[in-house]
Amino acid sequence: MLNRRHFVVSVAGLAALAAAGGTAFAGSKGLIGISMPTKSSTRWISDGESMVKEFTALGYEADLQYGEDDIPNQLAQIENMVTKGAKVLIIAAIDGSTLSDILKKAKENGVKVIAYDRLITKTGDVDYYTTFDNFGVGVLQAKSLVQGLKERFPNVKPWNIELFGGSPDDTNAFYFYNGAMSVLKPMMDAGEISVVSGQMGMDKVGTLRWDGAVAQARMDNLLSANYTDKKVNGVLAPYDGLSRGIISSLKGVGYAPGPEMPVVTGQDAELASVKGMMAGEQYATVFKDTRELAKVTAKMVDTVLQGKEPEINDTKTYNNEVKVVPSFLLTPYAVGKGDIKKALVESGYYTQEQIDN
Repeated sequence: MLNRRHFVVSVAGLAALAAAGGTAFAGSKGLIGISMPTKSSTRWISDGESMVKEFTALGYEADLQYGEDDIPNQLAQIENMVTKGAKVLIIAAIDGSTLSDILKKAKENGVKVIAYDRLITKTGDVDYYTTFDNFGVGVLQAKSLVQGLKERFPNVKPWNIELFGGSPDDTNAFYFYNGAMSVLKPMMDAGEISVVSGQMGMDKVGTLRWDGAVAQARMDNLLSANYTDKKVNGVLAPYDGLSRGIISSLKGVGYAPGPEMPVVTGQDAELASVKGMMAGEQYATVFKDTRELAKVTAKMVDTVLQGKEPEINDTKTYNNEVKVVPSFLLTPYAVGKGDIKKALVESGYYTQEQIDN
């Protein structure tokens, strides 16, 4: 497990380790608690850094902590934020169903709660949700998969594919899967696509904690059980970390970049996967600009703390089993090898040097 680091950033941009408490720096507009799930995915590191930058610029003190996929750890960190007097909690939950008790305490202390890119469920004590169009993410992944199948295997029918889902304790995983299946299921019904293993549904294809090693092990099993005399043409993977594990499995049985390489999708435009796309291993990813999500979230917090109503663009989609959480959804983008320069380099998300080295 990575060492947990507690960051406290002042208005002037000074940073100090938050040991066991601490008071707001002079001139701060208040403390904002930012709870991220893990540093094992580079996207969450980017999210955290972007939010600290945005809140610092607005004059707030930001307490950024990472739970490292340990639920009790995240709960303790959030409780510490409430104890230190955070005005707002921004939470990307490890398991969105585990926060009811601590959020009840937060509400009693007048703390506003924003679910960040992962819906917090089974509680009424969440005020807003900032995220991307998650059903749309799945649609983009499936469309990329089909596009790649048409390009690489134009004379093969049906296309042999396998399906991977995200972590079953993350509500986004279901939106991704359902979005993808809205594209793929009609093609399955028409005989254009075959899931050779027969494994479908989140109960069978989910990958706990979005763990790439778990995905790799499952792909190993799928290949040995179903593809001794068949070729796999594509794999629906909902996240780059899973994609890399799946690709490692495929390479382990002899697949290599080229015309026979299975089409593998992804999400988050992680640098390692972008390099894999350049190398012809991963076919596509979905880019979610976390810098924009941080800006939207910071603007929402600042508006709420001024006693105003924040901008919302979805009041129907995200029912957390207690309430429909008012949400702001951003647009995700499909990125293939040919889109990398425009989408990721020209936007400043990565430098060309980062991609090349």
